[in-house]
Amino acid sequence: MLRDFRNYAELDQPIAGRIVVVAGANGVGKTNLLEAISLLGPGRGLRGARGAELGRRQEDESLPWVAAGHFEGIEGPVVIGTAAEAGQDRRTFRLDGMPVRSQAEIARHAAALWLTPQMDRLFQEAASGRRRFLDRLVWSLEPTHARDVAAHDAAMTQRNRLLSEGRRDAGWLAALEDTMARHAVAAVAARRDLAARLNGVLAAGVAGSFPAARLDLLCPIAAALDEEPALAVEDALRDGLAADRGRDAAAGGARQGAHRTDLRMVLLPKGIPAELCSTGEQKALLVTVVLAQAALVAARRGFAPLLLLDEVAAHLDPGRREALFAALKALPAQCFLTGTELPPFAPLRGVAEAFLAHPGGLSPDADFPVPAEA
Repeated sequence: MLRDFRNYAELDQPIAGRIVVVAGANGVGKTNLLEAISLLGPGRGLRGARGAELGRRQEDESLPWVAAGHFEGIEGPVVIGTAAEAGQDRRTFRLDGMPVRSQAEIARHAAALWLTPQMDRLFQEAASGRRRFLDRLVWSLEPTHARDVAAHDAAMTQRNRLLSEGRRDAGWLAALEDTMARHAVAAVAARRDLAARLNGVLAAGVAGSFPAARLDLLCPIAAALDEEPALAVEDALRDGLAADRGRDAAAGGARQGAHRTDLRMVLLPKGIPAELCSTGEQKALLVTVVLAQAALVAARRGFAPLLLLDEVAAHLDPGRREALFAALKALPAQCFLTGTELPPFAPLRGVAEAFLAHPGGLSPDADFPVPAEA
């Protein structure tokens, strides 16, 4: 259910299929629909947009907007909603109509993973993009991870400001560095644990034509955790931050911390990192990781995350497209796929529910009746 969200003035669309295909011309709102669904879980959604950017535009003004959805989960049916006032970045959440204290309450009922065409740049862009991708994987498995990352970044921002202003209050800086150290080690430990668990699934290959892969963390804190207990790593990081105050003041940022983690994906059949792979191999690697993570979340948390795959099938060769569809049929996850045309999704007829997208709306496609199991 959407109201004044992006290009949707109003939408109230029942969706029953476990696999849902949305087809339509570019610019009609397919990605906007996936973004709205992604916002019903914790985080800032698949575009990372601010709340003020999401309202429908009318006479050069952004309107207040609402997105909501009915969920059937292991704790029974719930309604999750999120909204923001006109021009406001801060979003509010409601669970069955009642306000929630934190997004962790939402995370008990819903999680989402996604792939978008923009993520094809993941292996060429700065480390921050790969780190955000990694953190989304961790959040879907350990929702409290978001608090550690946010607490670390908030303390780091305050420390950077104090140092840039030349304010060397030793007690204040020590308190901020203590917060940074504790939450940095907790955040990196969660990333390290996720990589180890996911590598166990990835090593065998996920499905058919998709390659076996490995995730490597390029992170001094992760390397230290391989050798020492977490408390010892915290102490060393705390001491290192204190020793780096002069250097960090001159550089304008902290040399050490959770923000220095980078992620490398390795294509195991060839033993080469993703940045050296072809575009098709990189796309296959991303699909492999997301499918493996969905299976891992389902096994660990008792419910699978929503999978939001924007224009993914169009960029896969026929063999990998067939393997993707087979993997989605086997996963216990609800999956939304978008494309400009329905023919590439023909193998899903009888399994998927399909909609034709038009500006600000959806129409069920008669050639894809709702599967009986839905």
